[in-house]
Amino acid sequence: MEVVWAVGQVGAAWLAVVFGLIIVPSALGISLGISEAYMWVLVKTLEWATIRLQKGAKKPQPQMPRTPTANGIIERDETPMEKEISLLHRADFEFSHIFYFCRKGFEAIVEDEVTQRFSSEELLSWNLLTRTNVNFHYISLRLTVVWVIGVIVRYCFLLPLRFTLAAIGIMSMIVGTTAVGQLPNGRVKNYLSEVVHLMCSRILVRALSGTIHYHNKENRPQKGGICVANHTSPIDAIILTNDGCYAMVGQVHGGLMGIIQRATVKACPHVWFERSEIKDRHLVTKRLREHVADKSKLPILIFPEGTCINNTSVMMFKKGSFEIGGTIYPVAIKYDPQFGDAFWNSSKYNIVSYLLRIMTSWAIVCNVWYLPPMVRKEDEDAVQFANRVRSAIARQGGLTELPWDGGLKRAKVKDTFKEEQQKNYSKMLVRNGSVG
Repeated sequence: MEVVWAVGQVGAAWLAVVFGLIIVPSALGISLGISEAYMWVLVKTLEWATIRLQKGAKKPQPQMPRTPTANGIIERDETPMEKEISLLHRADFEFSHIFYFCRKGFEAIVEDEVTQRFSSEELLSWNLLTRTNVNFHYISLRLTVVWVIGVIVRYCFLLPLRFTLAAIGIMSMIVGTTAVGQLPNGRVKNYLSEVVHLMCSRILVRALSGTIHYHNKENRPQKGGICVANHTSPIDAIILTNDGCYAMVGQVHGGLMGIIQRATVKACPHVWFERSEIKDRHLVTKRLREHVADKSKLPILIFPEGTCINNTSVMMFKKGSFEIGGTIYPVAIKYDPQFGDAFWNSSKYNIVSYLLRIMTSWAIVCNVWYLPPMVRKEDEDAVQFANRVRSAIARQGGLTELPWDGGLKRAKVKDTFKEEQQKNYSKMLVRNGSVG
Protein backbone atom coordinates (compact mmCIF):
# COMPACT_ATOMS: atom_id res chain seq x y z
CA MET A 1 0.00 0.00 0.00
CA GLU A 2 2.83 2.37 0.82
CA VAL A 3 4.32 1.81 -2.63
CA VAL A 4 0.99 2.55 -4.30
CA TRP A 5 0.58 5.67 -2.14
CA ALA A 6 4.09 6.85 -3.03
CA VAL A 7 3.48 6.28 -6.74
CA GLY A 8 0.21 8.18 -6.48
CA GLN A 9 1.93 11.09 -4.77
CA VAL A 10 4.65 11.20 -7.43
CA GLY A 11 2.03 11.07 -10.21
CA ALA A 12 -0.01 13.84 -8.60
CA ALA A 13 3.08 16.01 -8.19
CA TRP A 14 4.05 15.34 -11.82
CA LEU A 15 0.62 16.35 -13.11
CA ALA A 16 0.57 19.43 -10.88
CA VAL A 17 3.90 20.60 -12.28
CA VAL A 18 2.80 19.85 -15.87
CA PHE A 19 -0.48 21.71 -15.45
CA GLY A 20 1.03 24.66 -13.58
CA LEU A 21 4.09 25.25 -15.75
CA ILE A 22 2.97 24.05 -19.19
CA ILE A 23 -0.74 23.28 -19.68
CA VAL A 24 -2.27 26.44 -18.22
CA PRO A 25 0.27 28.89 -19.73
CA SER A 26 0.07 27.24 -23.16
CA ALA A 27 -3.74 27.19 -23.11
CA LEU A 28 -3.72 30.90 -22.34
CA GLY A 29 -1.06 31.65 -24.93
CA ILE A 30 1.45 32.71 -22.27
CA SER A 31 5.15 31.80 -22.20
CA LEU A 32 7.05 31.46 -18.92
CA GLY A 33 10.39 31.41 -20.73
CA ILE A 34 11.02 27.70 -20.19
CA SER A 35 10.96 26.87 -23.91
CA GLU A 36 13.26 29.80 -24.69
CA ALA A 37 15.76 28.68 -22.04
CA TYR A 38 15.64 25.09 -23.32
CA MET A 39 16.25 26.23 -26.91
CA TRP A 40 19.18 28.43 -25.81
CA VAL A 41 20.87 25.51 -24.02
CA LEU A 42 20.15 23.24 -26.99
CA VAL A 43 21.62 25.65 -29.54
CA LYS A 44 24.76 26.14 -27.47
CA THR A 45 25.17 22.37 -27.05
CA LEU A 46 24.81 21.71 -30.77
CA GLU A 47 27.27 24.50 -31.58
CA TRP A 48 29.79 22.95 -29.18
CA ALA A 49 29.23 19.50 -30.71
CA THR A 50 29.80 20.89 -34.22
CA ILE A 51 33.10 22.46 -33.15
CA ARG A 52 34.20 19.19 -31.52
CA LEU A 53 33.36 17.29 -34.69
CA GLN A 54 35.37 19.68 -36.80
CA LYS A 55 38.37 19.53 -34.47
CA GLY A 56 38.18 15.76 -34.01
CA ALA A 57 38.16 14.94 -37.69
CA LYS A 58 41.63 13.53 -38.44
CA LYS A 59 41.50 13.86 -42.21
CA PRO A 60 38.88 16.36 -43.29
CA GLN A 61 37.66 15.63 -46.77
CA PRO A 62 37.88 18.47 -49.32
CA GLN A 63 34.54 19.97 -50.19
CA MET A 64 33.44 19.10 -53.69
CA PRO A 65 31.40 21.61 -55.64
CA ARG A 66 27.72 20.80 -55.34
CA THR A 67 25.08 21.57 -57.89
CA PRO A 68 21.77 23.02 -56.69
CA THR A 69 19.76 20.01 -57.84
CA ALA A 70 22.04 17.19 -56.68
CA ASN A 71 23.21 15.80 -53.37
CA GLY A 72 26.80 15.32 -54.47
CA ILE A 73 26.34 11.75 -55.75
CA ILE A 74 26.73 12.67 -59.40
CA GLU A 75 27.55 15.85 -61.24
CA ARG A 76 24.84 16.99 -63.63
CA ASP A 77 25.16 19.31 -66.60
CA GLU A 78 22.71 22.17 -66.36
CA THR A 79 22.72 22.83 -70.12
CA PRO A 80 19.20 22.76 -71.60
CA MET A 81 18.34 19.46 -73.26
CA GLU A 82 17.60 21.04 -76.64
CA LYS A 83 21.00 22.75 -76.72
CA GLU A 84 22.84 19.55 -75.77
CA ILE A 85 21.14 17.60 -78.54
CA SER A 86 21.90 20.31 -81.10
CA LEU A 87 25.60 20.16 -80.16
CA LEU A 88 25.76 16.40 -80.61
CA HIS A 89 25.81 16.53 -84.39
CA ARG A 90 26.29 18.68 -87.40
CA ALA A 91 25.32 16.06 -89.98
CA ASP A 92 23.15 12.96 -90.16
CA PHE A 93 22.16 10.75 -87.26
CA GLU A 94 24.92 8.61 -85.78
CA PHE A 95 24.76 5.87 -83.16
CA SER A 96 26.96 7.94 -80.85
CA HIS A 97 24.05 10.32 -80.40
CA ILE A 98 22.30 7.80 -78.17
CA PHE A 99 24.99 8.32 -75.51
CA TYR A 100 23.22 11.51 -74.46
CA PHE A 101 20.05 9.56 -73.67
CA CYS A 102 22.07 6.79 -71.99
CA ARG A 103 23.73 9.36 -69.72
CA LYS A 104 20.39 10.89 -68.82
CA GLY A 105 19.02 7.44 -68.07
CA PHE A 106 21.94 6.57 -65.78
CA GLU A 107 21.54 9.89 -63.95
CA ALA A 108 17.85 9.17 -63.39
CA ILE A 109 18.61 5.69 -62.05
CA VAL A 110 21.37 6.83 -59.69
CA GLU A 111 19.64 9.95 -58.43
CA ASP A 112 16.35 11.08 -59.89
CA GLU A 113 14.54 14.23 -58.79
CA VAL A 114 11.51 12.42 -57.37
CA THR A 115 12.49 9.52 -55.11
CA GLN A 116 15.19 11.50 -53.29
CA ARG A 117 12.41 13.85 -52.09
CA PHE A 118 10.90 10.96 -50.12
CA SER A 119 13.93 10.30 -47.91
CA SER A 120 15.04 12.32 -44.91
CA GLU A 121 17.20 15.35 -45.56
CA GLU A 122 20.86 14.68 -44.73
CA LEU A 123 22.48 17.20 -42.37
CA LEU A 124 25.88 18.80 -42.92
CA SER A 125 26.73 18.34 -39.24
CA TRP A 126 25.62 15.77 -36.67
CA ASN A 127 23.00 17.04 -34.20
CA LEU A 128 23.50 14.35 -31.53
CA LEU A 129 20.60 12.27 -32.88
CA THR A 130 21.89 8.87 -33.99
CA ARG A 131 19.47 8.62 -36.90
CA THR A 132 20.21 11.93 -38.62
CA ASN A 133 23.69 11.43 -40.05
CA VAL A 134 24.89 8.05 -41.29
CA ASN A 135 28.43 9.38 -41.71
CA PHE A 136 29.04 9.92 -38.00
CA HIS A 137 31.98 8.08 -36.43
CA TYR A 138 33.53 8.06 -32.97
CA ILE A 139 35.37 11.33 -32.34
CA SER A 140 36.04 11.69 -28.62
CA LEU A 141 34.97 10.41 -25.22
CA ARG A 142 33.62 13.82 -24.23
CA LEU A 143 31.31 13.95 -27.25
CA THR A 144 30.13 10.40 -26.61
CA VAL A 145 29.31 11.25 -22.98
CA VAL A 146 27.26 14.26 -24.12
CA TRP A 147 25.40 12.04 -26.59
CA VAL A 148 24.61 9.49 -23.86
CA ILE A 149 23.32 12.27 -21.59
CA GLY A 150 21.19 13.48 -24.50
CA VAL A 151 19.69 10.00 -24.96
CA ILE A 152 18.79 9.86 -21.26
CA VAL A 153 17.21 13.32 -21.36
CA ARG A 154 15.24 12.60 -24.53
CA TYR A 155 13.91 9.17 -23.57
CA CYS A 156 13.65 9.42 -19.77
CA PHE A 157 12.42 13.01 -19.38
CA LEU A 158 11.24 14.57 -22.65
CA LEU A 159 9.38 11.49 -23.93
CA PRO A 160 7.23 10.99 -20.77
CA LEU A 161 6.59 14.73 -20.58
CA ARG A 162 5.57 14.99 -24.23
CA PHE A 163 3.42 11.87 -24.01
CA THR A 164 1.61 13.37 -21.01
CA LEU A 165 1.04 16.66 -22.83
CA ALA A 166 -0.16 14.90 -25.98
CA ALA A 167 -2.61 12.75 -24.00
CA ILE A 168 -3.98 15.80 -22.20
CA GLY A 169 -4.25 17.75 -25.46
CA ILE A 170 -6.10 14.96 -27.28
CA MET A 171 -8.46 14.27 -24.38
CA SER A 172 -9.16 17.98 -24.02
CA MET A 173 -9.92 18.19 -27.74
CA ILE A 174 -12.38 15.27 -27.59
CA VAL A 175 -14.15 16.38 -24.40
CA GLY A 176 -14.17 20.08 -25.30
CA THR A 177 -15.50 19.73 -28.83
CA THR A 178 -18.09 17.17 -27.73
CA ALA A 179 -19.38 19.57 -25.08
CA VAL A 180 -19.41 22.55 -27.45
CA GLY A 181 -21.15 20.42 -30.07
CA GLN A 182 -24.21 20.16 -27.82
CA LEU A 183 -24.84 23.90 -28.06
CA PRO A 184 -27.20 25.34 -30.70
CA ASN A 185 -25.59 26.78 -33.81
CA GLY A 186 -24.69 30.42 -33.44
CA ARG A 187 -21.97 32.87 -32.54
CA VAL A 188 -21.45 31.48 -29.06
CA LYS A 189 -20.89 27.97 -30.37
CA ASN A 190 -18.49 29.18 -33.07
CA TYR A 191 -16.53 31.26 -30.56
CA LEU A 192 -16.21 28.44 -28.02
CA SER A 193 -15.25 26.01 -30.79
CA GLU A 194 -12.40 28.26 -31.88
CA VAL A 195 -11.26 28.68 -28.27
CA VAL A 196 -11.18 24.90 -27.71
CA HIS A 197 -9.32 24.25 -30.97
CA LEU A 198 -6.71 26.95 -30.23
CA MET A 199 -6.14 25.83 -26.65
CA CYS A 200 -5.72 22.17 -27.56
CA SER A 201 -3.47 22.95 -30.54
CA ARG A 202 -1.20 25.01 -28.31
CA ILE A 203 -0.94 22.15 -25.85
CA LEU A 204 -0.09 19.73 -28.67
CA VAL A 205 2.59 22.11 -29.97
CA ARG A 206 4.14 22.13 -26.49
CA ALA A 207 4.06 18.32 -26.64
CA LEU A 208 6.40 18.61 -29.62
CA SER A 209 8.62 21.25 -27.96
CA GLY A 210 7.55 23.39 -30.90
CA THR A 211 9.14 26.75 -31.61
CA ILE A 212 7.22 28.36 -34.45
CA HIS A 213 7.90 31.71 -36.07
CA TYR A 214 4.92 33.19 -37.92
CA HIS A 215 5.61 35.87 -40.51
CA ASN A 216 3.30 38.39 -42.24
CA LYS A 217 0.33 37.71 -39.98
CA GLU A 218 -1.67 40.36 -41.80
CA ASN A 219 -2.07 37.79 -44.60
CA ARG A 220 -3.62 35.10 -42.41
CA PRO A 221 -6.44 33.17 -44.11
CA GLN A 222 -9.90 34.64 -43.67
CA LYS A 223 -13.29 32.97 -43.39
CA GLY A 224 -14.77 31.81 -46.67
CA GLY A 225 -11.31 31.25 -48.17
CA ILE A 226 -9.02 28.31 -48.89
CA CYS A 227 -5.63 27.93 -47.22
CA VAL A 228 -3.12 25.84 -49.21
CA ALA A 229 0.32 24.89 -47.92
CA ASN A 230 3.23 22.61 -48.75
CA HIS A 231 3.12 19.30 -46.92
CA THR A 232 5.94 17.77 -44.87
CA SER A 233 4.25 16.07 -41.95
CA PRO A 234 0.87 15.29 -40.34
CA ILE A 235 1.81 17.88 -37.71
CA ASP A 236 1.55 20.62 -40.37
CA ALA A 237 -2.10 21.00 -39.40
CA ILE A 238 -1.21 21.43 -35.72
CA ILE A 239 1.47 23.99 -36.62
CA LEU A 240 -1.09 26.10 -38.48
CA THR A 241 -4.01 25.70 -36.06
CA ASN A 242 -1.71 26.91 -33.28
CA ASP A 243 -2.11 30.39 -34.80
CA GLY A 244 -5.68 30.20 -36.15
CA CYS A 245 -8.62 27.88 -36.70
CA TYR A 246 -9.33 26.01 -39.92
CA ALA A 247 -11.88 23.59 -41.29
CA MET A 248 -10.06 20.37 -42.10
CA VAL A 249 -10.67 18.26 -45.19
CA GLY A 250 -9.92 14.55 -45.26
CA GLN A 251 -11.04 10.95 -45.28
CA VAL A 252 -12.94 9.37 -42.42
CA HIS A 253 -10.68 7.17 -40.27
CA GLY A 254 -11.20 4.61 -37.57
CA GLY A 255 -9.59 4.16 -34.17
CA LEU A 256 -8.41 7.17 -32.17
CA MET A 257 -8.33 9.41 -35.25
CA GLY A 258 -11.95 8.51 -35.97
CA ILE A 259 -12.97 9.43 -32.41
CA ILE A 260 -11.27 12.81 -32.79
CA GLN A 261 -12.94 13.39 -36.17
CA ARG A 262 -16.42 12.58 -34.89
CA ALA A 263 -15.93 14.82 -31.85
CA THR A 264 -14.49 17.84 -33.67
CA VAL A 265 -17.06 17.84 -36.48
CA LYS A 266 -19.80 18.40 -33.90
CA ALA A 267 -18.28 21.73 -32.93
CA CYS A 268 -16.61 22.84 -36.18
CA PRO A 269 -17.67 22.42 -39.83
CA HIS A 270 -14.84 20.10 -40.85
CA VAL A 271 -15.36 18.26 -44.13
CA TRP A 272 -14.83 14.52 -43.71
CA PHE A 273 -15.42 12.11 -46.60
CA GLU A 274 -16.11 8.40 -46.62
CA ARG A 275 -13.67 6.28 -48.65
CA SER A 276 -16.26 5.82 -51.42
CA GLU A 277 -17.12 9.53 -51.50
CA ILE A 278 -13.57 10.86 -51.72
CA LYS A 279 -13.11 9.08 -55.07
CA ASP A 280 -16.02 11.08 -56.50
CA ARG A 281 -14.30 14.32 -57.51
CA HIS A 282 -17.57 16.06 -58.38
CA LEU A 283 -19.05 15.31 -54.96
CA VAL A 284 -15.90 16.55 -53.21
CA THR A 285 -15.87 19.75 -55.28
CA LYS A 286 -19.57 20.36 -54.60
CA ARG A 287 -19.22 20.06 -50.82
CA LEU A 288 -16.14 22.27 -50.75
CA ARG A 289 -17.86 24.93 -52.88
CA GLU A 290 -20.82 24.94 -50.52
CA HIS A 291 -18.42 25.45 -47.61
CA VAL A 292 -16.54 28.30 -49.29
CA ALA A 293 -19.79 30.00 -50.30
CA ASP A 294 -20.67 30.46 -46.61
CA LYS A 295 -18.52 33.40 -45.50
CA SER A 296 -19.24 32.65 -41.85
CA LYS A 297 -17.38 29.32 -41.95
CA LEU A 298 -13.71 28.87 -41.19
CA PRO A 299 -11.21 28.77 -44.06
CA ILE A 300 -10.57 25.32 -45.49
CA LEU A 301 -7.06 23.91 -44.97
CA ILE A 302 -5.81 21.81 -47.92
CA PHE A 303 -2.42 20.28 -48.75
CA PRO A 304 -2.58 20.05 -52.57
CA GLU A 305 0.52 17.85 -52.93
CA GLY A 306 -1.46 14.95 -51.50
CA THR A 307 1.57 13.41 -49.77
CA CYS A 308 4.47 14.38 -47.52
CA ILE A 309 7.66 15.76 -49.12
CA ASN A 310 10.98 15.92 -47.26
CA ASN A 311 11.08 19.66 -46.53
CA THR A 312 13.39 20.44 -49.46
CA SER A 313 10.93 20.75 -52.35
CA VAL A 314 7.40 21.52 -53.44
CA MET A 315 5.92 19.05 -55.91
CA MET A 316 2.90 19.23 -58.19
CA PHE A 317 -0.28 20.71 -56.72
CA LYS A 318 -3.45 18.78 -57.58
CA LYS A 319 -5.78 21.06 -59.52
CA GLY A 320 -8.93 20.08 -57.60
CA SER A 321 -8.29 22.62 -54.83
CA PHE A 322 -8.09 25.41 -57.40
CA GLU A 323 -11.32 24.55 -59.24
CA ILE A 324 -13.49 25.37 -56.23
CA GLY A 325 -13.32 29.13 -56.65
CA GLY A 326 -12.91 31.78 -53.99
CA THR A 327 -9.74 33.29 -52.58
CA ILE A 328 -6.60 31.20 -52.10
CA TYR A 329 -4.37 31.98 -49.12
CA PRO A 330 -0.92 30.40 -49.74
CA VAL A 331 1.21 29.40 -46.75
CA ALA A 332 4.85 28.28 -46.83
CA ILE A 333 6.13 26.00 -44.06
CA LYS A 334 9.85 25.34 -43.61
CA TYR A 335 11.22 23.15 -40.79
CA ASP A 336 14.71 23.44 -39.34
CA PRO A 337 16.18 19.89 -39.59
CA GLN A 338 18.95 20.71 -37.11
CA PHE A 339 16.63 20.05 -34.15
CA GLY A 340 14.57 17.17 -35.52
CA ASP A 341 13.40 15.59 -38.74
CA ALA A 342 9.72 16.47 -39.21
CA PHE A 343 9.34 14.57 -42.49
CA TRP A 344 7.06 11.53 -42.40
CA ASN A 345 8.15 8.79 -44.76
CA SER A 346 4.89 6.85 -44.66
CA SER A 347 6.35 4.13 -46.88
CA LYS A 348 8.97 3.35 -44.24
CA TYR A 349 7.38 4.22 -40.88
CA ASN A 350 3.84 3.82 -39.57
CA ILE A 351 2.27 6.68 -37.67
CA VAL A 352 3.21 5.27 -34.24
CA SER A 353 6.89 4.89 -35.16
CA TYR A 354 6.88 8.36 -36.69
CA LEU A 355 5.39 9.98 -33.58
CA LEU A 356 7.94 8.17 -31.41
CA ARG A 357 10.75 9.61 -33.55
CA ILE A 358 9.23 13.08 -33.31
CA MET A 359 8.76 12.92 -29.56
CA THR A 360 12.35 11.74 -29.01
CA SER A 361 13.84 14.51 -31.13
CA TRP A 362 15.21 17.68 -29.59
CA ALA A 363 12.45 19.98 -30.78
CA ILE A 364 10.31 21.00 -33.75
CA VAL A 365 11.43 24.38 -35.05
CA CYS A 366 9.88 25.92 -38.14
CA ASN A 367 9.00 29.14 -39.95
CA VAL A 368 5.54 29.84 -41.34
CA TRP A 369 5.01 32.55 -43.94
CA TYR A 370 1.51 33.83 -44.76
CA LEU A 371 1.57 34.97 -48.39
CA PRO A 372 -0.75 37.59 -49.91
CA PRO A 373 -4.11 36.15 -51.03
CA MET A 374 -4.38 35.07 -54.67
CA VAL A 375 -7.36 34.71 -57.01
CA ARG A 376 -7.69 32.93 -60.31
CA LYS A 377 -7.29 35.14 -63.38
CA GLU A 378 -9.84 35.17 -66.20
CA ASP A 379 -7.44 33.67 -68.78
CA GLU A 380 -6.03 31.10 -66.33
CA ASP A 381 -7.11 27.49 -65.96
CA ALA A 382 -6.92 25.51 -62.72
CA VAL A 383 -3.54 23.93 -63.54
CA GLN A 384 -1.90 27.28 -64.33
CA PHE A 385 -3.36 28.79 -61.16
CA ALA A 386 -2.08 25.86 -59.09
CA ASN A 387 1.41 26.26 -60.59
CA ARG A 388 1.42 29.98 -59.84
CA VAL A 389 0.50 29.37 -56.21
CA ARG A 390 3.09 26.60 -55.92
CA SER A 391 5.81 28.87 -57.31
CA ALA A 392 4.98 31.56 -54.75
CA ILE A 393 5.19 29.07 -51.87
CA ALA A 394 8.47 27.61 -53.16
CA ARG A 395 10.11 31.04 -53.50
CA GLN A 396 9.08 32.15 -50.03
CA GLY A 397 10.09 28.92 -48.30
CA GLY A 398 13.38 28.52 -50.17
CA LEU A 399 12.18 25.20 -51.56
CA THR A 400 12.95 23.56 -54.90
CA GLU A 401 9.98 23.60 -57.26
CA LEU A 402 9.36 20.29 -59.07
CA PRO A 403 6.64 19.54 -61.64
CA TRP A 404 6.32 15.85 -60.68
CA ASP A 405 3.27 14.30 -59.06
CA GLY A 406 3.85 13.26 -55.44
CA GLY A 407 1.77 10.16 -56.20
CA LEU A 408 4.94 8.70 -57.73
CA LYS A 409 5.94 7.97 -54.14
CA ARG A 410 3.85 4.80 -54.34
CA ALA A 411 2.66 4.47 -57.95
CA LYS A 412 4.56 3.72 -61.14
CA VAL A 413 5.13 6.37 -63.76
CA LYS A 414 2.14 6.58 -66.10
CA ASP A 415 2.63 5.50 -69.69
CA THR A 416 1.40 8.91 -70.83
CA PHE A 417 4.38 10.55 -69.12
CA LYS A 418 6.79 8.22 -70.91
CA GLU A 419 5.10 8.83 -74.26
CA GLU A 420 5.26 12.57 -73.72
CA GLN A 421 9.03 12.42 -73.18
CA GLN A 422 9.46 10.23 -76.24
CA LYS A 423 7.51 12.72 -78.35
CA ASN A 424 9.65 15.60 -77.06
CA TYR A 425 12.85 13.74 -77.93
CA SER A 426 11.63 12.85 -81.43
CA LYS A 427 10.54 16.44 -82.12
CA MET A 428 13.95 17.78 -81.08
CA LEU A 429 15.77 15.25 -83.21
CA VAL A 430 13.67 16.06 -86.27
CA ARG A 431 14.03 19.80 -85.70
CA ASN A 432 17.81 19.56 -85.34
CA GLY A 433 18.21 17.57 -88.57
CA SER A 434 19.22 14.23 -87.09
CA VAL A 435 16.24 12.41 -88.54
CA GLY A 436 14.96 12.73 -92.11
